[in-house]
Amino acid sequence: MGIILWIVVGLIAGWGAGQVMKGGGYGVVADVILGILGGVVGGWLFGLLGIGAGGGLIGSVIVAFIGAVILIWITRLIKKA
Repeated sequence: MGIILWIVVGLIAGWGAGQVMKGGGYGVVADVILGILGGVVGGWLFGLLGIGAGGGLIGSVIVAFIGAVILIWITRLIKKA
């Protein structure tokens, strides 16, 4: 059940980050990948800052969303260069 939860969290976070960041979408698969990677980046960043996002689905989605927004921002910076 863990991998399904990761995919659901990734989909929600990736889609939300794509909506907030606006611009050309990456597609469903890329949104899921960005959301999952965003969860890793967000978890690492929150841990580095000593911030606890709380447990559960909502906390996971928030952390993954923030990480996905950061990843989208970085990819857009790289594309411009």
